[in-house]
Amino acid sequence: MGGTGSPGRVDGRAARATRTRAAIVEAHLALIAEGDLRPTGDRIAERAGVSPRTLWTNFKDMETLFEASGEELLRRQDAAWRPISPALPLAKRVEAYCRQRARLLHLIAPSARAAQLREPLSPQLHRNRRKHIDRVRDEVEQLFAAELDRAGPGREQLVHALVAASMWSTWSMLRDGLGLGVGPARAVMARTVAALLADPEGQSLFRLVTDR
Repeated sequence: MGGTGSPGRVDGRAARATRTRAAIVEAHLALIAEGDLRPTGDRIAERAGVSPRTLWTNFKDMETLFEASGEELLRRQDAAWRPISPALPLAKRVEAYCRQRARLLHLIAPSARAAQLREPLSPQLHRNRRKHIDRVRDEVEQLFAAELDRAGPGREQLVHALVAASMWSTWSMLRDGLGLGVGPARAVMARTVAALLADPEGQSLFRLVTDR
């Protein structure tokens, strides 16, 4: 005999709950993509086709929704990401890396803009951003390992410079601040990354500073 705790019934409830949570996250991201950078719970619930009560039953507050939406963004980036061989010549690695970064940054652009508005008051959005930073750092360290190995004591500084050149804040300056199109913005990123890696020990900057 099956009771309220039967496996089939429990599995069905779990599946419905998963679908409901996914619909809410999708609604949240869709509203942001359409330009509603600070969607309210009521608007998210309406878009998802659920009641506000259902929304807050599945997510106790906006912070937990930010966490789930952030995980979905990372999943979408993972689906769009393609490996780049560290064996390629440096110029080809830089070109492929910057082309991919531009594509992924374009993918998260609406959510990144929305996060900028709320991150000062949201610990979860800050944690979400740290995950993106850590992923970019891991890729930089693997893809440009040979050049980083030649950086000597300046290795950590070079990693920081490469990560900073690859993140949303820099991309936003190029696209929104300077008004560059995707192609020109990508070219600036590639020029920056190439220049950093062409002088991994930072000798040019060292000479510039010491000559003053």
